[in-house]
Amino acid sequence: MRIEAARVSNFRCVVDSDRFEVEPDKSILVGVNEAGKTALLKALQHASPTEDVKNIDWLFDAPAAMVDDIRRGNLEPAELAVAKVVMRPEPKDLVGLNLADGAEDIRLEMTAWLNNKRTYQVTGLPDAPTIDDAEKAILRLTGAMGKQSDQEAKQVAKALAGWKEAQPVETRIEGDVAINLKKHLDAALPLFAEGSAAEGHWDTLNSIIKRASARDKVGKHLVDQMPPFVYYSSYFSVRPRIHLDRLAEREQSGEIDMDYDFGNLQLLKFLGFTAQELSDMASEAPEKGYNYDKDVNVQKRYQEELAAHERRVTERKRALQTAGARLTEEIRKVWNDKSLTLRLDVDGQYLQTLVEDELGIPVELDQRSEGFRWLVSFFVVFHAQAKDNLRDAVLLLDEPGLSLHALKQQEFRKTVSRLAEGNQILYTTHSPFMIGSDELDLVRIVEMTERKIGTKVHTRLAVDDPRSIYPLQAALGYDLAQSMFTHQKNLVVEGVTDLLYLEALNKAFAAQGGDVLAEEVAIVPAGSASKVVYYSTILTSQNLRVAALLDSDAAGDKATEQDALWQLLSNKRILRTGDHISTVQRAEIEDLVRMTLATVAKDELGWDSVDTLTAQPQRPIMEILSAEHSGVSKWKLARAFARWLSSNGAEALAVDEKRAWSSLTKAAKKALT
Repeated sequence: MRIEAARVSNFRCVVDSDRFEVEPDKSILVGVNEAGKTALLKALQHASPTEDVKNIDWLFDAPAAMVDDIRRGNLEPAELAVAKVVMRPEPKDLVGLNLADGAEDIRLEMTAWLNNKRTYQVTGLPDAPTIDDAEKAILRLTGAMGKQSDQEAKQVAKALAGWKEAQPVETRIEGDVAINLKKHLDAALPLFAEGSAAEGHWDTLNSIIKRASARDKVGKHLVDQMPPFVYYSSYFSVRPRIHLDRLAEREQSGEIDMDYDFGNLQLLKFLGFTAQELSDMASEAPEKGYNYDKDVNVQKRYQEELAAHERRVTERKRALQTAGARLTEEIRKVWNDKSLTLRLDVDGQYLQTLVEDELGIPVELDQRSEGFRWLVSFFVVFHAQAKDNLRDAVLLLDEPGLSLHALKQQEFRKTVSRLAEGNQILYTTHSPFMIGSDELDLVRIVEMTERKIGTKVHTRLAVDDPRSIYPLQAALGYDLAQSMFTHQKNLVVEGVTDLLYLEALNKAFAAQGGDVLAEEVAIVPAGSASKVVYYSTILTSQNLRVAALLDSDAAGDKATEQDALWQLLSNKRILRTGDHISTVQRAEIEDLVRMTLATVAKDELGWDSVDTLTAQPQRPIMEILSAEHSGVSKWKLARAFARWLSSNGAEALAVDEKRAWSSLTKAAKKALT
């Protein structure tokens, strides 16, 4: 089961984040310091907390402006939602429910409240009956029983009628409401004759309860499948030396400091021992004892104790060796140093984490860089949590890799993607090196322009605070700088959305063996049509092959009229989208997949212009959408299309759209040869 959408409110600096979509594998929350990224993750954690998560305390966790109203009783914590997540079940989560067709629409909505309660509801099932639906049957049953001479029947009828009057007519008959109605029906059943009119009304109400029970069964089943949400902070760390006996004493006395001891406890969990068990294993070998030479029983007892001691030592040694080998394997994937080896060792009462390099001399972990120590701590905590059957857990990573060098952050980003194969991941960052240029559709912008408004989460790049998208600009700039002079063939496009469409289509057609842009072609977004000439100038000055792709709109026309562009590129190397789309006038990149985009816009974004697009085939799709809907965003549409194409593949495109793509790729190949 994976998060499909989320909303955080009434928690620390977050008044109301607004609903935001979450990617099925990996989502990246990007924002400046103090934007509220940590608060978002900590709030989400309470939707499905692990045992070690502290309860919400309204005095410290409610937004500051609400605290006094809560204290005075003007606001009730039980009525203030902290986090709401919409969970999309996977097929394995629905096994055993025997659901009819349409199960793909089922969602579990889990809400965490400020009073530490959690509630849920299931959507996508047939609507639950309401009190209004049951009112006639209740009135007829109570009326029939009220006419009986039996006083007990009159009392039961009166109680049922009173219960109904206390319920708003729109109240759904599910959960506690269904349970209470069932109690009234159970009390009534023995009090009327079989075959009577009252029995028919009772059967009607009982069938309503059975429907409610079936819904509740689905809900309880899905709640049982709910994955735990595991929060990981950059500030958790494994200490290089752990005194086992003292840690065991703190555990026994309940004086554990989670900020200091969390990493240590996770290391022990990773090893599969408690602090007390490892401490006891560090005890010295047994002594032979009095009269050992003469007493056979003493000799036998000594041999048994010695064998048990040696077994414990061997078990500890092998566990430490295995753990060290696992950590070494993970670290080498990111650190790219095959000579590095991690060792875990016990010296008396001290559990040590040691690192060996090419010199072969072990040093304690604290003598290595902060970034290296963080990486070791991350893998220790992750594998320790994974041992508790958290394979499918949702991982909430707060500023991962912050202390790593830029190049190491890029390597660690690959590790996060690898972890996302088994775990859904949301991570926060303000580092451009933790965002890949091919991951822009995974980004959610976190910003806080005013404290009164609080933290907001956006799925678009048009935000109020331009600082919020600086990491994305830097990531694109770095990737562009790296790619601009490393590819012999370059296709310069107008903007980032052009890049998204071309990469998504290229990937989809490559998967089915269709026409694609060659791997050696770099797609370079210029930022606007007017800037295409500048990027083309830079690239051609390095003796690289360059072609430009421009929309056939007014901006594209103006760009092609620049003398500098014609001097740099011949006619065949200036490509126009309209050359590959026969019907649309002033065609833009979106018109390559016009009708598919119309469906995506309707189904995914609620922009229904299918009829207009069909009736007006010559108008560009973006012109129609912008005229008929507010808040239309090229970025949103491109991201939605990329997701749709990833799920459905190139085969799902219309025939003329496939033909347009084939024409464009062939023209690009010809221009770059």
